[in-house]
Amino acid sequence: MAVIPVVDPDDPRLSSFRVLSDAALIRERGLFVAEGRFLVERVLADSRFVVDALLLNDASLAALGTALASLPAATPVFVAERATLEAITGVDFHRGCLALVHRPAPVDIEAAIANTRLVVVLESVTNADNVGSVFRSAAALGAGAVLLSPTCCDPFYRKAVRTSMGAVLQVPSARVDPWPDALTELRAHGFTLVALSPRGSATDLDTFVSGPLPSRIALLVGTEGPGLSKSAEDAADVCVRIPMTGAVDSLNLGVAAGIVLSRLHRSHGSA
Repeated sequence: MAVIPVVDPDDPRLSSFRVLSDAALIRERGLFVAEGRFLVERVLADSRFVVDALLLNDASLAALGTALASLPAATPVFVAERATLEAITGVDFHRGCLALVHRPAPVDIEAAIANTRLVVVLESVTNADNVGSVFRSAAALGAGAVLLSPTCCDPFYRKAVRTSMGAVLQVPSARVDPWPDALTELRAHGFTLVALSPRGSATDLDTFVSGPLPSRIALLVGTEGPGLSKSAEDAADVCVRIPMTGAVDSLNLGVAAGIVLSRLHRSHGSA
């Protein structure tokens, strides 16, 4: 690695770090952002990922010393004080640790689902926190892949990566396109499509998990508020709902998905 002290926030070598708020531009450059020491350490330890550059404060440079030793000699590691870091990025840089990482090659559905019995399918989920939360639950609760409709948030968006605690780096993901017609590909691979729905006509989750379960399950989850579209719900083999007290009419998307995944994982086994 090449450690480069920085005092001028206008240093032209730092141009990529000045567009962190422009998710589309970061993506166009074929990069994603790993923020914080925990995520950066995960990236550095995984040979699938290639680091383009790092921007650190002195404390992070010292803390990551061993992990940084694996970087190629030409990889720039820019080091600056907190005020300079904030001037470069335009964000509150309290973590003092950013890596620009080359995005992994897209994965198709068949590759994503090849070795799993349980997947999550998201429709039109544009909130990065919710997407990240689902990936984190998937990693913790036995779902082997997360599939996304074309209008879902990019799972490698900075906030989604951070909220997932790096789970987007380990749980395979793929786009389902065209939507929802491509869901038939899941059925062709032996998956039963299980839609999460608040409708009273849906099967109670407790009832569903107490009976014989399909060998492969794809859990369909829609965005907060509207939930799944009619076309997606109609494509499902069965609809299930989480039994609630009635004190509230709905749950946060990430919480709801986590509850269902937990019940399926206990009853169905790991991915």
